[in-house]
Amino acid sequence: MKALIARTLSRLRADTGGSVFVEFALLGPALLVMMFGVLQVGIAFQSYSALRSLSADVARYAMVQYQTGNTLSNSQLRTFARNQALGAPYLMTSDRLAITVEDADDQRVTGAKEVEISVTYRIYNMMGFIGIEGPTVDYVRPIFLVEEAAA
Repeated sequence: MKALIARTLSRLRADTGGSVFVEFALLGPALLVMMFGVLQVGIAFQSYSALRSLSADVARYAMVQYQTGNTLSNSQLRTFARNQALGAPYLMTSDRLAITVEDADDQRVTGAKEVEISVTYRIYNMMGFIGIEGPTVDYVRPIFLVEEAAA
């Protein structure tokens, strides 16, 4: 009986057929979480770049409108920014997007109106299956509106 048990244990010790599955069961989830984390960081950087480009588009639009005599309200600038964000090339999701346009508290440049645009976007969460909260990306930019000098 003792010899039978020793032979069986020896045979099980020598059998490595299931070791790959055990190793994957131990290391696979950590590898997948790291891979999804890298993708999440990439999406966050892409979203931040989109917010910077969006705010630059709004600043350019505001300045051109202001110099041609079309004085836009902060509400109109916010509407323009939202419409730009929802369309191509940004294609942001409306319920994840928050935009505010306000006059700056401290007007830093004499002869210019300073407006501040703040854009917040909650990016798609790839890590929700393990209970990690989805990140939010914020970008704030001043817009200086200067009247065109008379020639």
